[in-house]
Order: sequence, then structure tokens, then C-alpha cells
Amino acid sequence: MSSEFKQKSISLRIKGYSVREISNMLSVSKGSVSTWVRNVVLTSEQKLYLKEKIHSPEVVERRRQSRLQNETKKKELFMSEISKEISKIDKEMLKMIGIAIYWGEGAKTMKGMARISNSDPVLIKVMMRFFREVCNISGDRFHAHIHIHSRNATREAEDYWSIITGIPLSQFYKTYSIKSKSSKNIRNSLKYGTVDVGVCDTKMLLRILGWLEGMKKQLI
Repeated sequence: MSSEFKQKSISLRIKGYSVREISNMLSVSKGSVSTWVRNVVLTSEQKLYLKEKIHSPEVVERRRQSRLQNETKKKELFMSEISKEISKIDKEMLKMIGIAIYWGEGAKTMKGMARISNSDPVLIKVMMRFFREVCNISGDRFHAHIHIHSRNATREAEDYWSIITGIPLSQFYKTYSIKSKSSKNIRNSLKYGTVDVGVCDTKMLLRILGWLEGMKKQLI
């Protein structure tokens, strides 16, 4: 099989193809192609053509995209390995995570409602676990409210956040739709808008804020 690839490589090289092109065409390593075609002498015209081709905008852009893809793969592989350092999250750790998120994103005013607002579906899912598993809040006590740009599909957003939160649409307030002035209603950066998830429970709000104060004291 290698002799067949060698002959094809030599034939393509004689026609003026680059080592990289031959490698891609035959799905073999560039090292093997280089070894097979090292005795092939290119004409002056072929050498000039390959030299100009290497520096063409199209080739330069392909190399840039390939480099970016390789860098992205390396980063993803590194992050995948690092993610293994996180062990199983138990209820106590979930409690700490939920309090920390509420510290940054939750409502702190004493209006009798524990409320979190965000556009990140993963963060919202984590907080729904916190409310249900740590705070023991039952499903029928939740309410949700979506804020979305008028350009976006309201019903699609409602269905999306209902699935993410596990809250039935009957417990959603009327979606608030607003036209974006900054983008002149052109951009669509938040397809599903932002969701507010709240529970009308003064005692629960005070409990979360109390946990938060305890966490601050421990950290400081």
C-alpha cells in the first residue's frame, strides 16, 4: 500500500503539487510525502508558482484558521483535563455555590422575595437546584419573568426558559419586551433574553441573606 501512495505522491509532485497538498489529497503524513518526493526536481516555473501560492491571501487565511483551530483544541483539551480536578458536588457544596451566586446575582432588597436574574441557562439551572434541594422550595411557589428585546420571539423564549427552570408557563408573568436603543434593534445577542426566577418568601430571603453574611465573615 505504501508503494502505491509513493507512486501517487511522485506523480502529483511532478505535476507541481506542494507536499502539503499531496499529504491532504492522499491522507498521509507530510513526513512520508517529503521522503517519497525528495528526488523529484521541480521546474523553475513550478517553484515560482508554489512560492507565490504559499503567500497568497487564501493560503495565509487557511493557515491562520488552522492555527486558531489547533489552539482552540489545545485549550479545550487542557480545560477538559483540569475539569477532572472537581470532585462530586454534594449538597453542602451546592449550598455554598448557590450562596456565592446569589451574592453576585441575587436580589438583596427586603421585599419579601428571593430572586435571581440572569441570561446564562447553566447558572439558572444551578440556582434552581439550590432553591429546590437546599432551600426546599416546592415547584408551585416559583414565579418567572422574562425580559427580552422586541425583535426576539417571545413564545420561543418562554418555552425555552420553562424547560430550563422546570417552571410551568402558567407560573410565568407576562413577558416584558423592550426595543434595544443601543443596538437599534439590529443585534440579537441574547436570543432568549433574561429570566428572573423568584419565590415570595420573606423567611427564605432572610435565610439566604443570613447564609451570605456568615459566608462573608468566614472569608474575611
